[in-house]
Amino acid sequence: MSTIARPMFTYPLGEDAVLIPRTPEVAEPYHAALTANLDRLARWEPWALGENSLADTTGYIRMMAQEWLDGGILPVIIGVRAEGGWQLVGSSGLKIDKAARSGVIGYWIDGEFEGRGLVSRTVAALLDRAFGELGLVRVALYTETANTRSRALATRLGFTEEGVLRRAIAFPDEHRDQVAYGMLAEEWLNRPAAASTAPAAG
Repeated sequence: MSTIARPMFTYPLGEDAVLIPRTPEVAEPYHAALTANLDRLARWEPWALGENSLADTTGYIRMMAQEWLDGGILPVIIGVRAEGGWQLVGSSGLKIDKAARSGVIGYWIDGEFEGRGLVSRTVAALLDRAFGELGLVRVALYTETANTRSRALATRLGFTEEGVLRRAIAFPDEHRDQVAYGMLAEEWLNRPAAASTAPAAG
């Protein structure tokens, strides 16, 4: 089990889960969780194909951490309460285009933790941040057309399906179609659920 005992800080997603910054300090548990899920993720994500060493993972996290400091991405991991700390069960990120005031959200979740609402809560928290203090105008979400779970999540959160990008995802032996979803700031901020108060960081 990939457990983080004392993260630098957390953002609660309720009593049972938190978001934790994806920094080099969590490289080892992150790598362990990612490696355990690569075969499953490779069904949808070309980046999950091939070998991935701890050095590769650490280098990638360091690069994302620097981009975070530069304001280009908000990288987080998803943790659930476990004995001795938080079990790392997934990851998400908001890629930011400051000039266009737009963003793109991506994520993955451990197969054993699908269907618990963790990704929905994570994406909602990132949208709160995107359309709150970051002042973005729109956020996009892209997924393969056959990925029914991701498509259902986008619909459930109120994203608008904006079209299909034909053969946009390049796998080694084929190109697959990708569906694009978009959310505008006013759509998120004026949704009925917006009246509820988001949890404070702690």
